[in-house]
Amino acid sequence: MGILYALVGRGSVVLAEYSGTTTNASAIARQILEKIPGNNDTHVSYSQDRYIFHVKRTDGLTVLCMADDTAGRRLPFAFLEDIHQKFVRTYGRAVHSAQPYGMNEEFSRVLNQQMEYYSSDPNADRINRLKGEMSQVRNVMIENIDKVLDRGDRLELLVDKTANMQGNTFRFRKQARRFRSTVWWRNVKLTIALILILLVIVYVVLAFVCHGPALPSCF
Repeated sequence: MGILYALVGRGSVVLAEYSGTTTNASAIARQILEKIPGNNDTHVSYSQDRYIFHVKRTDGLTVLCMADDTAGRRLPFAFLEDIHQKFVRTYGRAVHSAQPYGMNEEFSRVLNQQMEYYSSDPNADRINRLKGEMSQVRNVMIENIDKVLDRGDRLELLVDKTANMQGNTFRFRKQARRFRSTVWWRNVKLTIALILILLVIVYVVLAFVCHGPALPSCF
């Protein structure tokens, strides 16, 4: 399933978010924004059921995502780092004074694209491995969400598994189309190679017939 939900916020103010499935992760993410302890930069993960909320806060800007627990830590935090850089590079100082959802119309599309990339493209993890696992991620302990939210106030996470299956089906179809395209090009190259070989054989035969010892010439 990969990354299912992402948010960018300043303090408790949500500036942009995107959800790849029907879920109440947005409400839980707001609770986390309000309850994250301290004001220092932080990397932290909170688990709830089979899902984990990964949080990166740098210079007052918080980037959060919810991922399936099988996604591990390296990939979600690579996603958060990527989103943080893109957001700051795009909006600069405006992030400190923006209104709630001030960047949502434009940046939600970026969240969608990067969620799809980090969830389905094998190159995402391969590139991150080449860069080396971020040192701060190595020390991130995955704590239960009750550590930051009071049990009585905590919402139960609801995720539409049907939508997840549809998302997986979409990615499978995309990969299948890519595979068929690869096979088609391979067949085209093989056909061209066979034609070239056949032309060479025909040329050699004609050359032998025309210039062989039994015949004077074809011309």
